Amino acid sequence: MSETCVLVLDADPLPRLERLEGRARIVHADEKSLAERLPEADVLLVWDFLSNAVREAWPGEGARPRWVHTPSAGVDRLLPELAGSDVVLTNARGVFDQPIAEYVAGLVLAMAKDFFGSRELQRQRRWQHRETMRVGGSRAVVVGSGPIGRKIGRTLRGLGVQVDLVGRTQRDGDPEFGRVHGSGALHGLLGEADWVVCVAPLTEESRGMFDAAAFSRMKRSARFINVGRGQHVVEDDLVEALLSHRISGAALDVFMEEPLPVESRLWDVPGLLVSPHMSGDTVGWRNDLAEQFLDNFDRWYAGEPLLNVVDKDLGYVRAD
Repeated sequence: MSETCVLVLDADPLPRLERLEGRARIVHADEKSLAERLPEADVLLVWDFLSNAVREAWPGEGARPRWVHTPSAGVDRLLPELAGSDVVLTNARGVFDQPIAEYVAGLVLAMAKDFFGSRELQRQRRWQHRETMRVGGSRAVVVGSGPIGRKIGRTLRGLGVQVDLVGRTQRDGDPEFGRVHGSGALHGLLGEADWVVCVAPLTEESRGMFDAAAFSRMKRSARFINVGRGQHVVEDDLVEALLSHRISGAALDVFMEEPLPVESRLWDVPGLLVSPHMSGDTVGWRNDLAEQFLDNFDRWYAGEPLLNVVDKDLGYVRAD
């Protein structure tokens, strides 16, 4: 097989691609040069997966890579432009499952046990006894039935939480959860949940799914956690739900605009924890992402089927 051209949309630090030596020529591009260099590439590695540069450059003239890989779980920054082409699109399915599940479990424990209140009282040097919530026996609705959602559900069940898993369509006879509820059942489930966790892929159907109507269906004691995409939430509606005590608390790791602007009102909303899109990022995560790409490149170079092929019409890797 002739030497392959791998085009990397750069981000700092660069991926370690030494294993490709002798099999591939590595070409680097930034957002400005990407469009010019796309025609020479056989493979595009979107290392800067927070960039929209691919969507902007893809409709141009000339050949396009046969394979595009994004080291992220979501592919919304690549669609719909790639959907109409015959390019194979793969993602980082599997890398973030455990870290994000741990992050969500940590948030649940911190909220239930009021760790944030304890820290503030410590700062004030105040000894104030309180009673906290028991996690075991509480109920969670996890929206998103892919590997990350399933791992979150499995981890919460380990804490004694009853979990309802919501996917795109209803599936009975699930070996772990019994039933995966369809998206149409979500509003009916919200009123029973102590924890509502969003980890769904971003599609036109899921955009803005957590709005005033959704928050109004939740219990006043409920907490909302979003580790999916910022576009899943109507942020002004969430702010109003918190300020009016319609729900008890929330944690957002993703936002409509990232980085979150300094002037955003979200920084100061009582009961809202803000984190900078870091729920899946543990020490060494970039090396894990690079290794996953390299393993898939070995398969591609050998003419074997790629792993984590995204259904570009659905916007995620099909379960089957």
